[in-house]
Amino acid sequence: MTKEQEIEVTVLLPCLNEAETLEICVRKALRSLEECGVVGEVLVSDNGSTDGSQAIAERAGARVVHAPVRGYGGALLNGIEQARGRYVIMADADDSYALSDLGPFVESLRAGHDVVMGNRFRGGIAPGAMPSMHRYLGNPVLSWLGRTLFGLRGVGDFHCGMRGFNAERIRALGLCMPGMEFASELVVRAALAGYDVVEVPTTLSPDGRSRPPHLRTWRDGWRHLRFLLVFAPRKTLVRPGAALALTGLVGVGTLTPGPLSLGAVRLDVSTLVYACLMVLVGLQLVLFGGLAEIYGRQERLVPQRASERWIRLLRLETGAAVGLFLLLAGTVGTVGAVSYWGLDGFGDLNPHETLRVVLPSATAIALGVVVFFSGLVGSLLTLRPAQPSPAIVRQARPGRDRALTGN
Repeated sequence: MTKEQEIEVTVLLPCLNEAETLEICVRKALRSLEECGVVGEVLVSDNGSTDGSQAIAERAGARVVHAPVRGYGGALLNGIEQARGRYVIMADADDSYALSDLGPFVESLRAGHDVVMGNRFRGGIAPGAMPSMHRYLGNPVLSWLGRTLFGLRGVGDFHCGMRGFNAERIRALGLCMPGMEFASELVVRAALAGYDVVEVPTTLSPDGRSRPPHLRTWRDGWRHLRFLLVFAPRKTLVRPGAALALTGLVGVGTLTPGPLSLGAVRLDVSTLVYACLMVLVGLQLVLFGGLAEIYGRQERLVPQRASERWIRLLRLETGAAVGLFLLLAGTVGTVGAVSYWGLDGFGDLNPHETLRVVLPSATAIALGVVVFFSGLVGSLLTLRPAQPSPAIVRQARPGRDRALTGN
């Protein structure tokens, strides 16, 4: 048995100019591995440090590798690829995470869990360790979104930087985010693949560095939020869009024949304008959501079965047929309105009468164009056959696709 095969756990530390805290992090991790009776290593994935971090890590007993892609995710992706352990436990190199207490992570990984998330809210957050904005707004909101969109009901700290995982299983996911949103990508893609994700308590201490952290609250918070939203298009686009479009259709169907009185409120042409707008915007959201699901399938981000229906609907033939029908219907209405205008000598018309035909007709024409080109884009997305990730094919379980894809 080779030395590489004997290593059970790799403690992975992404690094960019961490000279102040790197040595103590490496020593804590090595001591904890020894206390746990684990054959392991500490791997520092360096992102181009200029403060001597590489030499400090090597003197402390770590193995150092160079990460060619800049960014938090770039360093971690490189480290995961070069880790020699069966399991990887990642943590920041700022001496804020409990690297001296790796036991709960090791035990959970040995029990067969694919991903073990740390939960700082359960383990304890020391005074000054987390900004109030992160503690009471950012983390709770993003964690709630993660649980809601991806069915991760047992994960209460979605963005804890200390987590462990089965290295082979995570490599199979084909992770690719180079920035801070890598933290979201790892747990979301694991959920989409049906992996077993659990939490263990961990603690958070104040950052041991004298310089500001690499994390930028608003920039990185938005990147995490954006990532979560685009990975659950059915809940964030399709369902809200369908509700909006149906509400608009009810309004169009009700107001096209004439005004509607609801007690003291009289709904007329002005309301019809907004009803038509709701139909148009709602359908666009639905179509964008469908295209997002097709894209996710083609890029091996979601199980294939989750987007088969959209592939059938958003193909060029279907889009052309539906689009041309809507264009024809809108054109007929427009011709009728122009003919009526001609009978009146092309003079002034009562807008309350003509707009009841013109508005739905113009909306149908716009919808026809949108549907036609959505079918074209859908066909373009499927020109290249998708090659699903082995992990996704293997782990996507029947009956769980809807929950795991946030749908």
